[in-house]
Amino acid sequence: MKRNSFKLLTFAVALSTLFFTTSCSSDDDNGGTPDGSGQTEDRWITVAGAIMGTNDGTPGDGNGGTLVYSISKQDAQDPNKTFDVFENGYLVQSARTARLQSSVDGSTFFNIAYGGSNGGEFQKYVVGGGQDFSPIGGTVNISQYAGTNPRWAKLFDGDQTGVAVNVTSPQVNSDNDGNYLYTRGTATVLSLDLVNALISETKSYEIPLSAEEEALGHYIFRLDSPVLNAAGDKLIIGTWMRKTNPETGNSESDYERLGSKSIVVDYPSLDNPTIITSTVGYGDTSGYRSFNAFVAEDGNVYQATQRDSGGSHILKINQNNEYDNTFVFSLDTALGVTGSYIQNWRYAGNGIAFVHYTHDGAQTSSLSNQQQSYLARVDLNSSTAQQVDLPYHVDLYAFQYQGFVVDGNDVYVTVAPVGQDGNIYIINSITGEVTEGAKLINKPGNHFIGAF
Repeated sequence: MKRNSFKLLTFAVALSTLFFTTSCSSDDDNGGTPDGSGQTEDRWITVAGAIMGTNDGTPGDGNGGTLVYSISKQDAQDPNKTFDVFENGYLVQSARTARLQSSVDGSTFFNIAYGGSNGGEFQKYVVGGGQDFSPIGGTVNISQYAGTNPRWAKLFDGDQTGVAVNVTSPQVNSDNDGNYLYTRGTATVLSLDLVNALISETKSYEIPLSAEEEALGHYIFRLDSPVLNAAGDKLIIGTWMRKTNPETGNSESDYERLGSKSIVVDYPSLDNPTIITSTVGYGDTSGYRSFNAFVAEDGNVYQATQRDSGGSHILKINQNNEYDNTFVFSLDTALGVTGSYIQNWRYAGNGIAFVHYTHDGAQTSSLSNQQQSYLARVDLNSSTAQQVDLPYHVDLYAFQYQGFVVDGNDVYVTVAPVGQDGNIYIINSITGEVTEGAKLINKPGNHFIGAF
């Protein structure tokens, strides 16, 4: 079954790819991206599902753990195939929704347990099909540095390195007379050797904002979604900002946001943290449980915002590791909505990305109490976007979604409302054509959180 909501003219496709193909490798010529995800003849597509919590759980909360199940690419493309991930999947270590990563070719799976008694423990698996995930190599626990709920991402460096980041609970600091000074936590950045399961480097430091910003009560609440720049010498780390009321010392929820910020540190030393600030976006840049920034073929980093007062943006960080404020991509403007919120996204190559989002006026599910999610195809070159033609439902919830498989020009996503069956869908990133793949069996309260 094919869906085609994008009626693109040939010259429009050419224009959309012109800028982003100036420095493509041979893999990129076959639909590959800077992460090396060229098309493979054969690979596993691993589907992940999150289980509803058992004690007073809410449908879609994912607090009961995570199952994974691998399917051949050929079977994933076949709408006549049916797979029951929640009945037959492999339970990965994690008290709550796991934070999952896979190798570019899908043959290796990585997990750092999130929460529980083994929170922070890294494990690597060989993917063997179905529920066959064989642990390989050693294990290492990073919880003493990154906490038991670590936020981490795999760098696009040939599956060599993961980076975990953490900020201790920020504390209000006052002078001897009780006058408010600032709110700060201690940040930690850790690099993890994925090949040998070893901690390569770790650094901790306070990262102050400007004196004026701190006096107003602004502070870094969380770090997440690190990405390695094209030169391989800097990590760019997203931030989630919050604010203290200097008069009361209490947290404020309604305040004027600063411009979007990121932390830049030297790599691989992790030294010299500095802050860069956008004048285009005013939201957080931390994402949630998936990648939130990518290096494109032009050598620049593209990064999404959340909780942005003007709706979500995709920002550009140039090769000098500074925000390029001449680049403006507003999802509100591109889609003709207000209050858009990018829940997660994936750069697919040639200036094209796919974005899970919600927006003002989207229906709220009576099952999960969450706003309905949608998927859009975004053209960063022309600053345009269009909703992908999928079977939408009020219970479709993608906030915890983590994995998109980019295989040449094909992008694999799982689509199923909370507690309902769904399918794998394959989207051609160039044409926008959507093909229905294998059926996925669901269970009440559970939801799918990605393809890897």
